[in-house]
Amino acid sequence: MSIWVREKKFYTTFLWLTLIIGLQNLISLGVNLSDNVMLGGYSQTALSGAALANQIQFLLHMMVMGACEGLVILGARFWGGKKLEGLRKAAGVGMVLALGLSITLGAVVFVFPHEVLSLFTDDAAVIAEGAQYLVIICWSYVFFAVTNTILALLRSVETVRIGFLVSLSTLCINVLLNYALIYGNLGFPELGISGSAYATLTARVVECGIVIWYLVKYDRKTGMKLSGFFTIDKPMFRQYLAIGYPILLSNSIWGLAMAAQTAVLGHMGEAAIAANSIANTIFQLVTVIIYASASATAVCIGKTIGEGGPGKVKAYAKTLQMLYLLLGLLTGLLLFMIKDFVIEWYSISGEARSLALQFMTILSITVIGTAYQMPALTGIVRSGGDTKFVLYNDFIFMWLVVLPASALGAFVFELSPAAVFICLKSDQILKCFVAVVKVNRFRWIRAFES
Repeated sequence: MSIWVREKKFYTTFLWLTLIIGLQNLISLGVNLSDNVMLGGYSQTALSGAALANQIQFLLHMMVMGACEGLVILGARFWGGKKLEGLRKAAGVGMVLALGLSITLGAVVFVFPHEVLSLFTDDAAVIAEGAQYLVIICWSYVFFAVTNTILALLRSVETVRIGFLVSLSTLCINVLLNYALIYGNLGFPELGISGSAYATLTARVVECGIVIWYLVKYDRKTGMKLSGFFTIDKPMFRQYLAIGYPILLSNSIWGLAMAAQTAVLGHMGEAAIAANSIANTIFQLVTVIIYASASATAVCIGKTIGEGGPGKVKAYAKTLQMLYLLLGLLTGLLLFMIKDFVIEWYSISGEARSLALQFMTILSITVIGTAYQMPALTGIVRSGGDTKFVLYNDFIFMWLVVLPASALGAFVFELSPAAVFICLKSDQILKCFVAVVKVNRFRWIRAFES
């Protein structure tokens, strides 16, 4: 049996969703890149402070996306089965969960900014800069949650173009305000790292307004009213948790693990913090298609199961795995080729520059593993109904293998930052062996009442 599906509609749907979601992710990351580059040109300490504060934003991102992924999986099946009432009920549950998480985390970091940042580093200057950023940016968490829940609802019914337009508006606003407020241009005061935080907060408020306006005025697929986001259907809440809690828990564990990784490198000095921030920002920028492919997979697989096509699901899964590997090879090559060019954007020390180049070289290899295992597990396996497996897999690799080995390397054996970085990213290759077995046994195809 051929590994390549011959249905043109499969490729056009998957590639269209991947392209549009990828462009949306690219522009969204452009917001972070704008902060990263402009603060990197302002001062290395400001860059490091914002990098640590943004680890909290990343944790929020992972938790909110966990709630949203549950919505996409359920929503795509309801959409495939033409059961829109279930879709709307799922959206209400997703919104309440996302808002609850964002409000809780925002309150904690607003009240205890210095204490939270001290978990990542003991550098007082970096903590002071990061705290200025954090107490402002935490007000954007609620707007971020609302925006992404609505976008997840729309994505589950294959409406993805609005996400691209929203992200584009956010990028333009953020870049302009960063230019004005960080450096004091266009008649504005020079606010440094605080200016960057105000710029991002303003952009998040605007994008939230645009998404709500689109849903109310132009959405014709979901029939969702704003009041529906605050109505909890108890049977749907139980069903949502049954599908979504492993995703939410897995994403939260992953977000905490990324924060722990930053803490390991953070205690190796300011240069390591800055280098890690640069390398990971560029990595995220060039891997937008990989992460978009996982989101597109969730919609395609979920909808196909909702339509009642398990035979098609198996064929799609085989083809998708080959597409993932191709994307990984291309992404790794791109990252390796541009690393020397992008490092010139930053005004950093020689040590930080050298470490950033080493980190990007390592990532250009491990990204091949990321490109395969991440969409295979979070896209195929999760959307097929086996949402617990990724939770167990991530917990074992990250908390029982990667973090202990990295901590030993950094603090006991006193390895170089590059060697520790290799330990931190080793799971991206190791998980591939698990993914290839799990996906091709096809025991992840599970039904639930819809």
